[in-house]
Amino acid sequence: MADKAREEDAIRGVMERLKNAFSAAHGPAEVEAAVAKTHASFTDRPVREFVPMLVERKARSILNNHPADEA
Repeated sequence: MADKAREEDAIRGVMERLKNAFSAAHGPAEVEAAVAKTHASFTDRPVREFVPMLVERKARSILNNHPADEA
């Protein structure tokens, strides 16, 4: 249970970092959607230690490669 809470805290941190980094190009809802979609793609992965880092990388790539209206 502690691992799940740690992962959730890390994902909240990812969300805040990306909201700050992409505030000029994407609204908070777009960033949240990108992070949530990406995080959901790792649901069935048994090793959770690197999930927040992978989520941040993939969500950042999505946001970098899509204009605001497509994210």
